[in-house]
Amino acid sequence: MASLTTIGNELYTGERSIPVVPKRKLWFMVTAIILIVLALGTVVRGGFTFGIEFTGGSEFRVSGLESASIEPATEAVESIVPDSEARAATLGQDTVRVQTDAVSEEQAAEIRASLADAYGVETGDVAFSYIGPSWGQDVSRQALLALVVFLVLVSIVLAVYFRTWKMALAALASLAFDLLVTAGVYGIIGFEVTPAAVIGFLTILGYSLYDTVVVFDKVRENTAPGTSGTMLGQINLAVNQTLVRSINTSIVATLPIASILFIGALLLGAGTLRDIALALFIGTIVGTWSSIFVAAPVYAQLRQNDTIGDAQVKVMRDQGAVV
Repeated sequence: MASLTTIGNELYTGERSIPVVPKRKLWFMVTAIILIVLALGTVVRGGFTFGIEFTGGSEFRVSGLESASIEPATEAVESIVPDSEARAATLGQDTVRVQTDAVSEEQAAEIRASLADAYGVETGDVAFSYIGPSWGQDVSRQALLALVVFLVLVSIVLAVYFRTWKMALAALASLAFDLLVTAGVYGIIGFEVTPAAVIGFLTILGYSLYDTVVVFDKVRENTAPGTSGTMLGQINLAVNQTLVRSINTSIVATLPIASILFIGALLLGAGTLRDIALALFIGTIVGTWSSIFVAAPVYAQLRQNDTIGDAQVKVMRDQGAVV
């Protein structure tokens, strides 16, 4: 059995080839199936689960505990407001957070007393706060604005850097796939969407774009003046030449994110870290897939009727060498 180094060398030289571009219709079908399954799963499940920052509500924090168990918290809250769904989570080793729908001041006082009794602490150890939905809406509005500005700037930079709008369009298709899949995983599994998760969604775009630019830079090199072969063949060769690098980069990037997710969030109970790391963890894996099986096939589809000679003439004309 050939070693990974041998396989990587064979992919780079073209001795071995994975037919990413020749089978691009298959990858388009796989992409469509993934998006449809995630969309249907999200709808069937009832849509996204938004955090209290988006929906508004009340939050209680019980601190100074010897053992942070969430069962007493949910029971204590539901005994006062049985119609409100209590969402409890541990924060660190000695704090429990409980979020509910908005409650009155009288109900809040009763819940604080019930929580204090359930955990055997003083009422002063149970903090209460009301969170309105306006903050989450402001974050969403700013995030959407940032996304639009980011995509516009990315399109301009890629079109100028690669001297073709087709690469910019293919890169945007890849970024859209990353966002939709990451959001779909949240929807189908029921992960809570918080402002921190939204920030994570935006952050993964930078990583995905980097991976896509690496592939496209190799495509430009393979189709530069003086090279031979077909346009689609050279695009497929570029994907194979950068495949090992993309996988290695993904592994290296995923490991620290996994440590934040599983150690910092799950063991230490840092909720904000969990929300950001979860989005990054999903997005990093999806971004590697999309740069190979979405961006490159889309670009190949846009250039399927072109030849390397035509591309060279266009570049020379853009540079003023051909009138």
